[in-house]
Amino acid sequence: MKQNILVTGASSGFGLLIANKLHQNGYNVIGTSRNPEKYVAQLPFKMIALDLDSEQSISSFSERLFKEIPQLDILINNAGFYVSGIAEETPIELGRQQLETNFWGTIKVTNAVLPHFRKQKSGKIITVGSIVGLVAFPNAAYYAASKHALEGYFKSLRYELNEFNIDVAMIEPAAFKTNILENSTATINKIADYNSLRNKIKNFSDELFDKAEDPILVLNKVLKVIQKDKPKFRNIVGKGTTTLINLQHFAAGFLEKNVLKKLNNF
Repeated sequence: MKQNILVTGASSGFGLLIANKLHQNGYNVIGTSRNPEKYVAQLPFKMIALDLDSEQSISSFSERLFKEIPQLDILINNAGFYVSGIAEETPIELGRQQLETNFWGTIKVTNAVLPHFRKQKSGKIITVGSIVGLVAFPNAAYYAASKHALEGYFKSLRYELNEFNIDVAMIEPAAFKTNILENSTATINKIADYNSLRNKIKNFSDELFDKAEDPILVLNKVLKVIQKDKPKFRNIVGKGTTTLINLQHFAAGFLEKNVLKKLNNF
């Protein structure tokens, strides 16, 4: 019998790629989007409405989901967005929205399916985080904060769900060729003192994403976590990620100097 997998934010980016990959591999995929009617005719898997910023949408979400399927086997938390910009230039309200969607929205969706996982004494919760949830970089303070928060929350949740046979894992990609920059929300009001740094960051980001890897690596990592019994919690993927993590833990000063040196080369 096919496993039922829910993928949030399945209309674009990693979510769309993951959902298509899983569908091609024979899983029964249900995707979510704020406006599923825009995409349902184009996609080979089912779509249901879910708005992470709406309490009403999230509260009625599980009822809609279980009209489509009798049981959920795997939840893939992917929905979210990216706020880019210098921290001081970013309006607090926009920063709050970043955390409300990426962190609190993800937690609310997880809580909506947990009673079902506990009742069936099985399930798998896979959350798409980011390497910046482990190692932060300039121009992404609120995005990094949201991903760091997810890392800490699900690390604790993994312990709490162990006795119910519910696995909890994170996928933490580096830079990959997706539409994350095109879909990002950037700050409008600029502070002149940051003009030089802002230009350096832009050049650094352009080079980084020009050299970014094919997202198939992330899709394959997700597939491995799905198929593995008792997967490990942290699943990093991408060129140089292991080195970055090791430097962050054991040589943070060296890492900081190298990031600043790289920026100053532009």
